[in-house]
Amino acid sequence: MAPTVTLDKKTLAEGLRALGNMDSDVARALKEVGAPDLRSREPGFEALLGAIVSQQISKAAARTVWNRLVAAADPLGPETVLALDEDTLLAVGLGRKKVSYARGLAEAVVTGSIDLADLANLPNETVIEQLVALKGIGRWSAEIYLLFALGRPDAFPADDLALMIGAQRLKGLENRPNRTALTKLAEAWRPWRGPAALLLWHYYSATGR
Repeated sequence: MAPTVTLDKKTLAEGLRALGNMDSDVARALKEVGAPDLRSREPGFEALLGAIVSQQISKAAARTVWNRLVAAADPLGPETVLALDEDTLLAVGLGRKKVSYARGLAEAVVTGSIDLADLANLPNETVIEQLVALKGIGRWSAEIYLLFALGRPDAFPADDLALMIGAQRLKGLENRPNRTALTKLAEAWRPWRGPAALLLWHYYSATGR
């Protein structure tokens, strides 16, 4: 079964309090930089399409491509994306691989091979398994979806570079942890790894790049 607790302002504050009580480094960081803001996205097709669009490009470039895509596929949805030909999708700024990924996601939704609404009822690992079966959606994107779109309080995208650097700074580590090391470190933060991730991103930004 899916978790019954969803991250909102109240549960984020609860999670951060619990983390501060269990980890003195977290307590220190909260005093230094304050609490992170809640970050959320509306679950569904747009959130996953946005993850595909933003892969390996800057935030500014992703916004430009996204705005062009929204204008071309009006109203934006799986059916309207499928209705656009490849040349149009290339013209908005998607590379050929991303065109394939976007159309594949749209087709999966339209044909019912994935039920995005049902993901809210599934446990984390099952959600990840279903999402990574889609071309263009890796584990990082799936975990970001779990955290931001589904509000899962224990989601933790351990492949995220900023989280690795944030954890290195937080813990005063000589070397930046890789995914395996960061996952092991974050075990102590269960069942609130989601708020921990939000704090690490906040700490990373606040302490300089």
